[in-house]
Amino acid sequence: MDKIAKELMDANVGKVLVNEPLAKHTTIKIGGPADIFIEPNSVESVKKTIDIVKKHGIKWRAIGRGSNLLVSDKGIEGAVIKLGNGINHLDIEGNSITVGAGYSVVSLAVLIGKKGLSGLEFASGIPGSIGGAVYMNAGAHGSDISKILTKAHILFEDGTFEWLTKEDMEFSYRTSVLQTKRPGIVVEATFQLTEGNKEDIVAVMKKNKDYRRDTQPWDLPCAGSIFRNPLPNYAGQLIEQSGLKGYTIGGAKISEMHGNFIVNAGNAKAEDVLELIKYVKEKIHSLHGVTMHTEVEIIGRS
Repeated sequence: MDKIAKELMDANVGKVLVNEPLAKHTTIKIGGPADIFIEPNSVESVKKTIDIVKKHGIKWRAIGRGSNLLVSDKGIEGAVIKLGNGINHLDIEGNSITVGAGYSVVSLAVLIGKKGLSGLEFASGIPGSIGGAVYMNAGAHGSDISKILTKAHILFEDGTFEWLTKEDMEFSYRTSVLQTKRPGIVVEATFQLTEGNKEDIVAVMKKNKDYRRDTQPWDLPCAGSIFRNPLPNYAGQLIEQSGLKGYTIGGAKISEMHGNFIVNAGNAKAEDVLELIKYVKEKIHSLHGVTMHTEVEIIGRS
């Protein structure tokens, strides 16, 4: 891996680290090492990185800001490509914006709102990156990415780039075609917004942010919502009705504040979280006859 890391560094693709602990790069602060960790400094560098790792036959995957992600204690084989600060460009043309995958969702929502552009208010408390939000059709407060996206710039596994329209993305609840049929990396996205009253937009965003702060445990390391809502039921309500708030395995604990959050209450391991997820699934199915599916993405060596 040192030889490949040197080749990547010689290509000036950005930050390159060997055996980098992914606990440093996930919001739940859990995760073993990546064999090679790369944070590209441009969209072109993402392409260079893919070309090099593919040449060496190395497995790779992309991450954003590490929310909605649980990485194995044994880490990830191959290369992890973090789309972060090097890919956070923003172009505004009227009511249309094109933004890099590494841009913070919260920062973008705030900036756009202050410019009087409406459409991202729902995202004002989502702690992730634009790339991750598009990949999983992130949403809240009755809206989601599919409502505003016009197209997404995707880098596919074979090294080709393609702009996919909203229809091409095949969005559904917390899902896109990138998860189901065509694995790839979101490197940029274009959103169509509408003109609005700046004060009204900022007020809605503050309300949404305050709601998240008051109802979700972001004061402790967590990955966000653990389970998809098994509509018409809600995951958090089912967990709370089952008396599972506060239930703990190892360092992983179901939040006292919100049943659909598992927090790292102190040196939790991925194994603790997985055991807790399994326990919740079994309990909910036993008590309510409902099958729970995870929203958090679980990756890494088994």
